[in-house]
Amino acid sequence: MSRRKKKKREEEHISESWLIPYADILTLLLALFIVLFASSTVNSQKFQQMSKVFNGIFSSGVGIMDYSNPQPEDNFHSGVSKTATDVDKEKENDKKAAEEELKKNLEKLKLEDHEELVKVQAKVNTYIKANHLNGKFATSLTSEGLLLTIRDNVLFDSGKANITGNNLKIAKELSNLLIMDPPRNIIISGHTDNVPIRNSNFESNWELSVTRAYNFMKIILNNNHELNPRNFSVKGYGEYQPIASNATEEGRAKNRRVEVLIQPRIKSEANN
Repeated sequence: MSRRKKKKREEEHISESWLIPYADILTLLLALFIVLFASSTVNSQKFQQMSKVFNGIFSSGVGIMDYSNPQPEDNFHSGVSKTATDVDKEKENDKKAAEEELKKNLEKLKLEDHEELVKVQAKVNTYIKANHLNGKFATSLTSEGLLLTIRDNVLFDSGKANITGNNLKIAKELSNLLIMDPPRNIIISGHTDNVPIRNSNFESNWELSVTRAYNFMKIILNNNHELNPRNFSVKGYGEYQPIASNATEEGRAKNRRVEVLIQPRIKSEANN
């Protein structure tokens, strides 16, 4: 009877021994899944903290379910890495903010620049009025800058490109009106009517127009050393940019002209 009881106790003892490795396997699997989940959602600092926790579990023999949470849940989620979408949204917002700031600054500069050109125009108009040059000089503010239009007979004799006599004095006086701080880019362009040139000095109206523009610029720069040549350029359009009809003498007279374009400071700085 005692032998049967002893055998029965041994069988019961053997039948319960599988629980220990089974529990260890479950613990390891649970730890593995938690590590995989944590590594996909937390940053490196949080991952290191979780590693320390599991190292403590396996070295001390404490079950995973018995170990306390290393950090509050809110702190755990606060370390979640930003997704690519979040980063893109932040970049887009930063770009929009920068564009808005640039737009505001440009608008401010344009307003200041316009006010400066208005002052220059007033100074030129005062000169025109004082020298009784109304009808021969004209100023206008355009999208390209302040435009000063000079009839060709103010500076040049018919069919010629040299500035002499009283015309030379006017050219020198105009140079003083072009002194600005800060300096601006200035384009001097020559224009003619469509009547073919009839002298041996010029092969075409195009050549006459660009020569007049160049001679005018040369007089301005040679007589005023406060002007920087690098800010000046010349163009010759000949008969190809009329502002009036060439069918009448009055229209042709308007088309024969020299134009001085004082460019906006913003454009000038960009070109430099």
